[in-house]
Amino acid sequence: MNRCDLCGGGIDHELTSYSIFYEGHWIIVENVPADVCQQCGEKLFTPETVEHLQKIIWGHRKPTKEIQTPVYEFA
Repeated sequence: MNRCDLCGGGIDHELTSYSIFYEGHWIIVENVPADVCQQCGEKLFTPETVEHLQKIIWGHRKPTKEIQTPVYEFA
């Protein structure tokens, strides 16, 4: 079994979500293949997956769906 470089926890291959704040709004990409640490949650993506994410985000494709997200001020 592979181990996490950060904490030594076990790594499982799974589909996860990737989110980024880009050009003034949040973008979420669902069902992204990644190796995920079961202890600390660190997500590791292959170079091919990162390239595909960049094409999705920079390509300004029409999203599959849109969601409304509440935003709170930390006071």
